[in-house]
Amino acid sequence: MKIRAVILAGGEGSRLGILTAKRTKPAVPFAGKYRIIDFTLSNCVNSGIFDVMILAQYRPHSLIEHIGAGGPWDLNRDFTGGVRILTPYKARRDSDWFHGTADAVQQNFRFIKSNFPDLIVILSGDHIYEMNYDALVAFHLDHRADLTMATIRVPDSEAPRFGIVGYDDDYRVASFVEKPRTPPSNLANMGVYVFNTTYLDKYLWEDHALTNSSHDFGKDIIPRMVKNGERVFTYPYSGYWVDVGTVDTYWQAHMDLLGDTPSIDLNDRSWIIHTRTEERPPVRISKGADIIDSMITDGCVIPSGAKIERSVLAPGVRVLPGAVIKESIILTDCIVGEGSIVEHTIMDKRVRLGENTIIGKALPHGKRMITMIGKNSHIPAGTTVEPGATIGTDVTPADFPSNLVRSADYLETKRPAYEV
Repeated sequence: MKIRAVILAGGEGSRLGILTAKRTKPAVPFAGKYRIIDFTLSNCVNSGIFDVMILAQYRPHSLIEHIGAGGPWDLNRDFTGGVRILTPYKARRDSDWFHGTADAVQQNFRFIKSNFPDLIVILSGDHIYEMNYDALVAFHLDHRADLTMATIRVPDSEAPRFGIVGYDDDYRVASFVEKPRTPPSNLANMGVYVFNTTYLDKYLWEDHALTNSSHDFGKDIIPRMVKNGERVFTYPYSGYWVDVGTVDTYWQAHMDLLGDTPSIDLNDRSWIIHTRTEERPPVRISKGADIIDSMITDGCVIPSGAKIERSVLAPGVRVLPGAVIKESIILTDCIVGEGSIVEHTIMDKRVRLGENTIIGKALPHGKRMITMIGKNSHIPAGTTVEPGATIGTDVTPADFPSNLVRSADYLETKRPAYEV
């Protein structure tokens, strides 16, 4: 049985704001040392799938650099699979920017079906979860399915964001509706599919010929297969899974890691989340530092008098004396100035906070607004950035009209942005 995984990694991820200003969503850092796509890639290799294609489009540079030849995932193989990254290209006909998830697969299907895989596992590169795809494939084969789609129960309030599935006693899909305003249930499509290659080929070409199609699996391919009576089955999943497609879900997924019972056990040696990491020195924590329920990554420096509470610090973060960081995500090589207070904030790489800055202080009555600070920005000393404000990428002290940035503000640099 020959299985090939195809990971959709071309999304812009605009709802993640400044985190995707310079990178595609699957390349966004997560949990200090990882990228979001590491979870899907690791699921593949931990499940014994070593033939992987990644479809990239929006700002793929960080993603391509991160994955490289695939060594950290044991995917640097030439003849027995390995990892390949495919991007849009111009040809004489039938190729252009991807116009939907199905179109992305269809445009590359000549490469995807090369060497005749029996099954194609289609995955999203922007979800945080651990799943054994081997069990999913076994379910698919046992039910003689043409398509098997993984599903999960979500809160009723979240159900309108997803495709909603109805099924019979044998798990055969009886109904499917994409992002309904009034969902008939809370059983959501996870965007994890196993297709028989012949059926995927057939439906992609049929969809390609339809001028009124949006060329999307959820909106077009799956509803058409269900309507035509194909053998479409649902594989119920009960583990932790989150689509980190918004600032709030990205922040919450980090907080889920910091509880007494973490959402995902990153120390589980039987299911390692592989990633590419650079060499960093050990964490340096001085006597008198106060660290509570946090994840501190290699190369961080925490001095006496600093306090870190329910936060994630990526490699190389330097915290100066008297600084306080609460329920925040601080990415690589940031500097938090002396006496600064940072709460409910997501701070991208290489941000520098001057001394005595106040960033996103907590709101009363348990309310929360996430403050965002973009890559390479420098916040001058004594500045207050109110909860919910956004500082763009590459902002300098000269871009600040005053020492107060209000909640509704989006402060951008007056200089041209650079790809870094």
